[in-house]
This record gives sequence, C-alpha cells and structure tokens, in this order.
Amino acid sequence: MTVETERIGDVAVIRLDDGKANALGFDLLDGLLGALDDAADAKAICIVGRPGRFSAGFDLKVMRSDRAVELMTKGSDLALRLVEHPTPVVLGVTGHALAMGAVLLLTADWRVGAEGDFKLGLNEVRIGLFVPGFAVDLADYRLSRRHLTEAVQLAEVYDPRGARDAGFLDEVVDLDAVEQRAIERATAWAADLDPGAFARTRQIARGPLSDKLRASLQA
Repeated sequence: MTVETERIGDVAVIRLDDGKANALGFDLLDGLLGALDDAADAKAICIVGRPGRFSAGFDLKVMRSDRAVELMTKGSDLALRLVEHPTPVVLGVTGHALAMGAVLLLTADWRVGAEGDFKLGLNEVRIGLFVPGFAVDLADYRLSRRHLTEAVQLAEVYDPRGARDAGFLDEVVDLDAVEQRAIERATAWAADLDPGAFARTRQIARGPLSDKLRASLQA
C-alpha cells in the first residue's frame, strides 16, 4: 500500500505508507492527487504518514535524473491543490518531514506532529539542492518571521517542538495519538464550518498566495 483512503464520517483520511521513507516519487504523488479527486465530496481532508515517517521529500534518484523538472512540477501541483483546497486540510505528521515533505506542512490548515527524535525542515541546501520559488513563497506565508532565514536559507532542521515554534507544526502529541488527534480536528471542522462560507473565505484569504505560487511556477 502506498496511498490508501478511508472515509470516516465527513472526513477523507488519506494514509501514506510506501514501507520506507514516503519519498515523493511519481507513484506516491499520483496516488495523493487521485485520492484528493476521490475525496471531492468530503467536508475535510486528513493526510497521515506512516509511523516514524511523514515524508522524506522528493525521491532523490529522480531529482538527480532528467525527470527532475517533471517530478518537481507534479509536487508543486499537489502543493497548490492543498493550498486552494475548498475544505479544511489537516496533516498527521507521524515523524520525519524533510525538504518537499516539510513543504507540504506549509500548505495545511493544521499540523499535528509526533513527539520524539524526529527531524523536520527544509534541508535542501544541506544536500545540494536549491529551495524552489514556490516553497519560498509558502515558507514566507506560513513560518514565523523569526525563523524564516534560518529555515529557508540556512537549512535549519528542527525537532518537533522547535518545528512548532518555527511554524511547521501547530501541536505536538505522542506518536500513537497523532492520527486520532488529526482526525478529531478534521471531524470537528467538518461538523462546525459552513462549507460554502469556508470555500469562499479560502479564496479571499489565500488568493494572493495562490497568485504568487502560480507566478513562481510559471517562472
């Protein structure tokens, strides 16, 4: 199983598990995009990683091949889908989240992280990659101003509590409680928020960000 979807009430729970590091290759990205299509009638989305791993980011083998631009384009499409999603998006961050894995954290409404010896952050500059423009735009939108330079340009990697302070996470709980807590959050918002009002407010609140992201992607 790489991507599996379960409907719990009005919430579409999307679980990622490639049995390894949840690296974002074509199969995993296609699975995620397809799961979002299938969840079009859900009132909230909850994306959960595998124990110890949320996502290690883009598949480095592909990123160092002639298909790198193709993979980055597909990943940026996913990020834009989550930013513009018309329902609340909650992430169950079950462990490490690095590079593009950390970028996904910047797209969601609420991020529940796991307590433990986990690493989260935009580590691209440490591994010989640059941070793409759309990721910089998301970091500028979502991260604490105090941490922006060290997180993006200096490739700081945080533990879960540091990631919460920086703006990658919203709360930190025991690993065993991450999925349930994320589903509880999504379920509450699915029940309490008017779908039409949320979708319209999303457009108003994130419209300028969407415009910036699209301009970065075109560039």
